[in-house]
Amino acid sequence: MDTTLPGARSFRASLAAMVGICLVIILIALDSTVVGTAMPRIVAELRGYDLYPWIASAYLMGSAVTIPIAGRLGDLYGRKPFVLAAIILFTATSAACGFAASMTQLMIARGLQGIGGGMLIGVAFACVPDLFPDRAQRVRWQVLLSASFGVASAVGPSLGGWLTEHFGWRSIFTINLPVALVALPVVWRFLPHIVHHEEGDRSIDWLGALLLAASVVMLLLGSESIQAHGVAHLPGPLLMLAAIASGALFVWHQHHSRSPIIPPRLFANGDALKLMALGVLTGLSMFVLVFYSPLLLQGGFGASPKQAGFLMTPLLVCITVGSIINGRLLPRVARAERVIAWGQAGTLASCLLLTLLGPGTPDWQTLAQFALCGLALGFQLPNLTLQMMAVAGKRDFGIGTALIQTTRMIGSMLGVGIAGVMVNARYARDVGQALDGLDVRSPALDALMRSPQVLIRAADQASLATLARDLGFNADALLEQARHALSAGIHLGFVLCAVVAAISVFISWRLPRYEITKNR
Repeated sequence: MDTTLPGARSFRASLAAMVGICLVIILIALDSTVVGTAMPRIVAELRGYDLYPWIASAYLMGSAVTIPIAGRLGDLYGRKPFVLAAIILFTATSAACGFAASMTQLMIARGLQGIGGGMLIGVAFACVPDLFPDRAQRVRWQVLLSASFGVASAVGPSLGGWLTEHFGWRSIFTINLPVALVALPVVWRFLPHIVHHEEGDRSIDWLGALLLAASVVMLLLGSESIQAHGVAHLPGPLLMLAAIASGALFVWHQHHSRSPIIPPRLFANGDALKLMALGVLTGLSMFVLVFYSPLLLQGGFGASPKQAGFLMTPLLVCITVGSIINGRLLPRVARAERVIAWGQAGTLASCLLLTLLGPGTPDWQTLAQFALCGLALGFQLPNLTLQMMAVAGKRDFGIGTALIQTTRMIGSMLGVGIAGVMVNARYARDVGQALDGLDVRSPALDALMRSPQVLIRAADQASLATLARDLGFNADALLEQARHALSAGIHLGFVLCAVVAAISVFISWRLPRYEITKNR
């Protein structure tokens, strides 16, 4: 059933609908980028470095569970109702984040916000083929979404740093309100309600949803446990095994369910599986780059939130630039599917260059290296979605595009665990060696230096200066060693991203032909 035929809509109506979807994308992009820049200051005020990764992880968990369910519901019932509901939920939970009085409260609010964000991601991207069935048109309009994401992401780091410095970190959660107030009436008025499925059984597999949620939650808990306590701590590996078992049971159940969330035909499609694998790998790299770069700049190099936001801006601006170039380039190359591999090669080179960043690196060089990262991602993100649309077909547009977003979220959760272990282990080792060289023993000093929180919290640095006077050591020298330890750990994370990019190039080179001019 199609309640509004594409041919019956004017170009102006379709453009207005796309503006509404772009506003939704801006809503998501602004939130994700302003929070990253403000996180070191949030940790300093709420005193919870141990929960630092959880603020991102809680959001990822809520999104990863919700995206495929929302994508499937959008295929069955149309996407418009879910876009409207998600805007309201996302805005309300943003306000809850701003009122959080502890890291635990903020973590819970971010998890609920992730549910709203997952609903938006699960249905928003699939609205494009609803509005523009022709594949060549779809590529051009997909660029508009990528540009919206990139522009909002470009503004986000600097805006987040500026708001944090002048109005406090709570102000960053208020910027969603004006965007939502504009997006809601535009989507209500202009986005058509299109349903591709015929009337009949349109139920959804809620047992499958429960298995999926269990797998995602245990994956996140396992990665966080391994990050905090190491692989030798038994609960972490056991949770990871339980996550794998739940995931396998979910896939088995989808093959035997009358109304699967993910149609088994997608699991049986080798090309779809390659794109899902690339989604995981891209999500892992992007999470490490976006989440740990502000910590490197502020904690490792001593930059202010405003400076860190400025230096990171090219990473997100150039995603837009890369997406625009990508949109112009795709119809002109014989093997359009190879463009993803070009982007992955760019990620490989840029991540290796990022390992050379230091506190004395000129700003122009830092800006250029982040710009190269952004350009490389601009050649990957829209193409993963476009090619999955082609592989999934019209009937599964929603769940197909949702799978790309979900796998990226799962990759991000893996990045939480793997990169977190690398960063924390290197920091603990190097700082432990620095403390051993002081020839002083103090439980207060050990507790203060246990986490990188001391590098971003002025009160902790004042406590360290007091201890230094009492115990007779050089606080500035110890802080400098701690900054070097944190920087070395994050550089290892960038090496991990380079390895992941190399694997992605190998997979990308084996994708099926993707013909832009074919109308399907």
